[in-house]
Amino acid sequence: MANTQKIDIDYVADLARIALTDDEKDLFSKQLGDILGYIEKLESADISQVEPMAHAFPVYNVWDEDEPDEGLSVDDALKNAPAVRDNMFVVPKVVE
Repeated sequence: MANTQKIDIDYVADLARIALTDDEKDLFSKQLGDILGYIEKLESADISQVEPMAHAFPVYNVWDEDEPDEGLSVDDALKNAPAVRDNMFVVPKVVE
């Protein structure tokens, strides 16, 4: 499904901050064109009888109950800290 629009692949690559070879530019330009072609095809679908929705399926509150449990021990909490003093994290001073 070919797209009729010309894609400025250099501009897109610059936005993505990636360097592309000429072969990659040709490949990705074709792939992006195909994606835009599918979007154009979707735009022709009759959705006048479809109610707007935020999700395709009903969404319910998925929060777990707020129940206290045993937390980390001091040793576990500090084991990956770059610096520790008196069972506390040592951080650079940021306020004078």
